[in-house]
Amino acid sequence: MLQISDDPQDVDLEVVHRFLSSQSTWALGIPRETVARALRHSLCFSARDHDGRFVGFARVVTDRATYAWLCDVFVLPEARGQGIARALMQAVEAHADLQGLRRFTLATSTAPGLYAQHGFAPLAKPQIWMERFDPDVYQLPPA
Repeated sequence: MLQISDDPQDVDLEVVHRFLSSQSTWALGIPRETVARALRHSLCFSARDHDGRFVGFARVVTDRATYAWLCDVFVLPEARGQGIARALMQAVEAHADLQGLRRFTLATSTAPGLYAQHGFAPLAKPQIWMERFDPDVYQLPPA
């Protein structure tokens, strides 16, 4: 049976770091300590299969009152196609600290259909959004 947990103790930092730093399209090369710090300051969801193996993850950066940003969602390649991403999204959607938010955002290039099933849509006013984006930040030597 699939288990979804929001207990920080259930996060497998090694698996999360390995996936993000070597397999993701958005965080290649991210240092382990950066991942660890991000996890400490986020609401994290871990998925474990019936054998207890860590197979999926989602992270939400939030003030738990008005805003949340869904990020770092992944299912390990060997576990895909089993509804794990859907289960992670259902857990995120149901979490008590994520109710009544004014805005909940995400960015995706790979799974817009999944997120649309959970009420996400393109930005209503993309012209008002701005960002500072450094795609090479993890490739630079530490300061």
